[in-house]
Amino acid sequence: MRRIQPSFNEWRYYGLSVQPDLFGGAALVRNWGRIGTAGTQRVDLYPDEGAAVNALIAMIRYRLKRGYIVTQP
Repeated sequence: MRRIQPSFNEWRYYGLSVQPDLFGGAALVRNWGRIGTAGTQRVDLYPDEGAAVNALIAMIRYRLKRGYIVTQP
């Protein structure tokens, strides 16, 4: 996802993915920052993949409201 607003000097990205963890659960991995930088990464653990996907969908909805658009990887 990206949000580009040159008038505000904003060039941001937000990446989301669901990955299995070592204990049978799932992790929602989030990466964000300014385009062209390494940015920040956060991993949120969930008991199963369904819970992680629900969190992913909620995060996508929130970011769309904030002006981000979905882009190809």
